[in-house]
Amino acid sequence: MYLCSIRDKNPAHIMIKEIEITCLPQEHENTDALIKIASAALNIPVKRISTVKIIKRSIDARGRKVIYRMQVKVFIDEQPVPDVFIGDYQNVATAKPVIIIGAGPAGMFAALQCIELGLKPVILERGKDVKQRRRDLAAINKEGIINPESNYCFGEGGAGTYSDGKLYTRSTKRGDVNQVLKIFVAHGADTDILVDARPHIGTNKLPQIIAEIRQTILNAGGEIHFDTKVTGLNISFGKIKGVKTASGNDINADAVILATGHSARDVFEMLHNQGILIEPKAFALGVRIEHPQQIIDQAQYHCETRGEFLPPSYYNLVEQVDDRGVFSFCMCPGGIIAPCATDYNEIVVNGWSPSKRNNPFANSGTVVQINLEDVPGKPDDPFRMLNFQHDIEKAAYALGGGNLVAPAQRMVDFCEGRTSVNLPLNSYLPGTKSVSLTDVLPQRVHHRLKKALPAFGRKMKGYYTNEAILVGVESRTSSPVKVPRDKETLQHPQISGLFPCGEGAGYAGGIISAAIDGINCASAAFKIL
Repeated sequence: MYLCSIRDKNPAHIMIKEIEITCLPQEHENTDALIKIASAALNIPVKRISTVKIIKRSIDARGRKVIYRMQVKVFIDEQPVPDVFIGDYQNVATAKPVIIIGAGPAGMFAALQCIELGLKPVILERGKDVKQRRRDLAAINKEGIINPESNYCFGEGGAGTYSDGKLYTRSTKRGDVNQVLKIFVAHGADTDILVDARPHIGTNKLPQIIAEIRQTILNAGGEIHFDTKVTGLNISFGKIKGVKTASGNDINADAVILATGHSARDVFEMLHNQGILIEPKAFALGVRIEHPQQIIDQAQYHCETRGEFLPPSYYNLVEQVDDRGVFSFCMCPGGIIAPCATDYNEIVVNGWSPSKRNNPFANSGTVVQINLEDVPGKPDDPFRMLNFQHDIEKAAYALGGGNLVAPAQRMVDFCEGRTSVNLPLNSYLPGTKSVSLTDVLPQRVHHRLKKALPAFGRKMKGYYTNEAILVGVESRTSSPVKVPRDKETLQHPQISGLFPCGEGAGYAGGIISAAIDGINCASAAFKIL
């Protein structure tokens, strides 16, 4: 696909100055105010500046006064042509097929890249489309009923669709982050994601954007098959020949992109049973911590009440405890804690926010790194870390008492070894039960959390409080299994034409990095076809 900003074909006729400016929160979306600031910075009369275009924007709350820092383009004596994002996809209905297992961000962006390269993507997704998934999510939240094939992790758009749509990434060296963001904008995302330092779409908006991407794939002659579970790979003399589905069908192709996400445990078993190499992988384990959003705003913005021109604030905390990192991640301002189990009798929690981030709570995963040497078992057992992860999730379910009720504890009570007499109001819809979280978390995890949380409180005023609740367990931070691949060809070392991809294979950690990995795997598949 070709994405561009349409503008004057002779840019030499436009005088553009790129500068950095700062402004007050009430000025950050006021074009007239930004023009005045740019005028003073460049010593140019206001009347010569036609507009100021924001390139990047972030909040700086380090000082007593909160400000916005912006990188902007100042257009002088000329009017810029508005940006228009164009997708020009060829029809690939009769082209060589590439099977893509999984319709998460890795799978969908792999499909778009296939089309751009003249290949036909055939996506096989075990779950349902975004609209049908809503019913299963309602059953999870209201009745505690899990559909193992359709839930917060499985279905169109993958785990990110209904758990936030945060687009922040550090994976800038793996590919073009802006390309991914522009594709989202071309399919309906707000252009703010192109400029914000921590871009975010929101769970309320992302499903429609995913549906638009699906339509682009179908319009170009690609295929998407929902409720289609892959149960085997067809291999001949070390080369991929296609896949077998649960319905008994064989689908043929000389390239398969395996983009199944971090929770498709049966896929790991399938690979192992077919003698295909997989490896245990380190991951992180802990809890989801929720505060009243007001506490976070007060701490970060140094005020009693957040002003109307500031968004709900976020935080990022890390502490080294006994040679292990304890850190917050996937922070959701104005968010909700969600039940993200993929099978019966297990508890897994995650977080998400709507686009406005206007719920009264802020939550974040807070976890401890678990390395291979921390988990007993045979070193060559590829399921060692996965089984460890699953045992903790089952213990959390048992401790909660069933129906996806999650074990929980107030923060100070947890650190001081007291079971909470009661629990604060919180956003986890299936409900919480007061327990001692040391009964579910491994000792190496809970003792580090008990040291880290007061330290976080010393870094951020108000964080260490009994108004905060710890909800267990946050265990699906990344895949506990790695599917190896060659660094150059991105193919599995044993199987030519098999491309392990995204979070599930161990090569991504969020929507953007998964999308980039999907693009890279599709480009690698093109080279062998």
